[in-house]
Amino acid sequence: MDIATSINNGLLQQEWSAPVLFVAIILLSYLLEDLAIVTAATLAVQQTMPTSMALLAIFIGISSGDLALYLVGKAAKKVPLLHYRLLRFQRGRRVRRQLQQHALVTLFVVRFVPGLRTVGFTLSGFVDIEIKTFFIAVLSATALWTALVFGSLLQLGQLSWIQSQPMGWLLIPCGVFVLWLVNTLITKRLVRNKYDTAR
Repeated sequence: MDIATSINNGLLQQEWSAPVLFVAIILLSYLLEDLAIVTAATLAVQQTMPTSMALLAIFIGISSGDLALYLVGKAAKKVPLLHYRLLRFQRGRRVRRQLQQHALVTLFVVRFVPGLRTVGFTLSGFVDIEIKTFFIAVLSATALWTALVFGSLLQLGQLSWIQSQPMGWLLIPCGVFVLWLVNTLITKRLVRNKYDTAR
């Protein structure tokens, strides 16, 4: 978290060329996606970076991070001990069945649920979900999530009353807080639904 915050501060407080910012946002997305989206939107609002370039950097960063998780799962499958330990438990077999039977929908939903992305995307590589299915689900969900969050922050940041305020930099912590709040509410709702279904 401290590294990501330091990178974020460095990007916003110094003058960098657009290509450097492009690469930095991709790298920041590997650490904290939400912070990278907010940072990219802020750079676009400040006209430090073209909007299309900022959006593309976020999309590439998130998508390549998701693909890396999938490939880690593929590589882990070659370790017999991991394969045995995961699939000997009923829960592991159930998750595998869910992914194999409803891969497209499951992977799409996983993108929006905090805490499930790493496990879900790694496991999809581990259980041999077809790469085409993985890409369709993940890229469409990433495009939707990025467009919603980035677009909302961009519209908010371009409001004249915000641009005229000397405290306009508060857009970043406010944006991160709102994303954290949304993620928390989604997680609580999913846990509650799962509990209600189990009863």
